[in-house]
Order: sequence, then structure tokens, then C-alpha cells
Amino acid sequence: MEPEEFDSDVLRQFVVAFKKGKLKPIVKSQPMPKNNKGPVKVVVGKTFDTIVMDPKNDVLIEFYAPWCGHCKKLEPVYNELGKKYKNEKNLIIAKMDATANDVMNDHYKVEGFPTIYFAPKDKKNNPIKFEDGDRDLEHLSKFIEEHATKLSRTKEEL
Repeated sequence: MEPEEFDSDVLRQFVVAFKKGKLKPIVKSQPMPKNNKGPVKVVVGKTFDTIVMDPKNDVLIEFYAPWCGHCKKLEPVYNELGKKYKNEKNLIIAKMDATANDVMNDHYKVEGFPTIYFAPKDKKNNPIKFEDGDRDLEHLSKFIEEHATKLSRTKEEL
């Protein structure tokens, strides 16, 4: 509820609208990027559902904090990963500043930085958390290869 004009009538209207399910949650979100054509797609609160939850694509999503040392160390590796898979039609490598954007999906818990999930196109509400292995190109690539539903390259090409 916006606090501009707070009185009993406004509160009553708000409660009635809430009970009827007519209110939309306020989602903390950075502005949508004007250009999102790079090898790593930028996700914000308002685009989480259209990018990460899109049933046409597998998505690897990194939740990061700009001040996090581990995240800063991962950034060049993650950009290389994005370049490696940029020609895959059904795979998106994405990142989201979890300090400036809300994740409105309970299946994507962020308890530390960076947190990385793989969201298969057919199991968006059952993402796979990257927990085993170093955060290097080799281990992240292996994680993608293991969980991707469809890659155009063969394993021999890698």
C-alpha cells in the first residue's frame, strides 16, 4: 500500500482489493537493460519470469552482489562461459544483482553470494543448485553439459 493518502477509507479499499486478489506485489527491480545482447543476459526483478522461467530455454542464473569478492572473481569466468555457449539457441547464461532485485519465486533461494542455479526448460520450479566443484570454466561447463535438456554441440566438439 502506498502511504501518500492514508486514512480509513483508503485502508478499507486496500484490504477489500487484497482479499479479492486484485493487488499486484511491489517487486524491487532495477530498470530493464536497454541492450541485453551480450553473452551473459542481465536479469532484473521485472524480467525474472520472462527470462529465467521461460519454458523454451534452459537457464543458468548467477545471483550476485556487486560488493562480493567471490562474485568479482567469478565475473571473467562467467563471461567466458557466456561466450562459450552464446550460439546455443535453447540455453541462456544469465546473472542478477540479488541486492537490487527481488526474486519472487521460492524455488530460487539466495543465502550467499554467488548463488548459481540451472533451470531446465521443463523443470523451472525444480532448479538445480551448483554446489559441487570449483567455480571455473571447466566445472561450470560440466554442470551445464550434465543438466542441459538440449545442446546443439556434441560432447566431442568440446
